[in-house]
Amino acid sequence: MASNASLRPLLAATRPSARRTAQFAPSAVPAASATSTAHARQFSTTPVQEPKPSPDPVDVPRWKQTPKAMAAPVRLRPINPKNLWKVVEDPVALDEMYKRMLGPSGNKLLPEEVKWLAVTHKSFDHGRRGHNDRLAFLGRRIVELQASLALLNVSSKKQHTNLPDAFDRRPFEHEALRGVHNVSEGVKSYYVSKQKLANIAAGLGVDRVLRWKPKKAGNLEGSGLDAVLATTMYAIVGAVALHRGGDHANKLVKEQILIDFRR
Repeated sequence: MASNASLRPLLAATRPSARRTAQFAPSAVPAASATSTAHARQFSTTPVQEPKPSPDPVDVPRWKQTPKAMAAPVRLRPINPKNLWKVVEDPVALDEMYKRMLGPSGNKLLPEEVKWLAVTHKSFDHGRRGHNDRLAFLGRRIVELQASLALLNVSSKKQHTNLPDAFDRRPFEHEALRGVHNVSEGVKSYYVSKQKLANIAAGLGVDRVLRWKPKKAGNLEGSGLDAVLATTMYAIVGAVALHRGGDHANKLVKEQILIDFRR
């Protein structure tokens, strides 16, 4: 067995010297200056310049053009030549429709932008020029209210016959409640159904100035023309209510939509 004296040279060779240990000690590493650290962390000094879209013309309103900031630089889907659809942008044709609906001066009741917005469906230009959904929401509430009031007034002229009761009980009766039994969702939807509103709108020429994009240009009915026309009628009522008040909107509903109650 080797003695301790013979192993000392081997242990000394494998043990790091104090000089070499001091060279790699943390206290011996020179501190990097702020300038060298900053240069070491910089990977690129050239900023990326995003292309800025050209500003829209100030004198052209939004309903006449697509905002350039909302248009994609490249079209993802190719244009199908068999499904092209062109809308009417003649202000004279639009004014004639409003005259037929609102009277001889109907084209002057609404601002120019609102007149176009009321006949613009959200399918047109992907809704980038505005659409009539919010106006239609308000107009639908007005039409449904006027339909309920019309049903109350019409049914109040007729006497409701009570069925005979074995215990001789009589329900409470009041003049203001005579037509309540006739105001139901089924009866009301019959007078303001989608098909009725679409027929009224087509008779007034709304379909000729309607701004929308059908799914299939060769099949307008299958693309939902009736629903779009009904929404447009509601939107025109809502636009009149906002800009001319409830009296004008109620008059429009009674004269142009609830035509069955005028007979």
